[in-house]
Amino acid sequence: MKKEGTGDPRAPDIALSANVKMRELYFEEVPDPEVRFRGNTERNSVWGSRRENLPHEVREGVVYRNAGVRLRIASEVAGSGPDTSNGPDKEGGNANQERRRQSAGQRETETKKEKE
Repeated sequence: MKKEGTGDPRAPDIALSANVKMRELYFEEVPDPEVRFRGNTERNSVWGSRRENLPHEVREGVVYRNAGVRLRIASEVAGSGPDTSNGPDKEGGNANQERRRQSAGQRETETKKEKE
């Protein structure tokens, strides 16, 4: 498991889970997997994978059968400002999520008015 920041995103801004299964898998060269989070903001991120019927280090030229890989990536922007925080606000809610809901509601209202 790879971590950045605290490595413990409590309310991820982005989360990705993938599950891939294959009958046969062949590597012409040994891969060097990595996940990079770009940008200049501080963040709490974690990523990890689980393998089925695959060794921790695969070898080139070997055919692996009935294999699978599960991948999980999660990241949240760390910060204390209202526009960067994705954690609970003082009232116990989530300020960013509330702003998104309000913005979506406002767009919906504007669209209804345009149709009238």
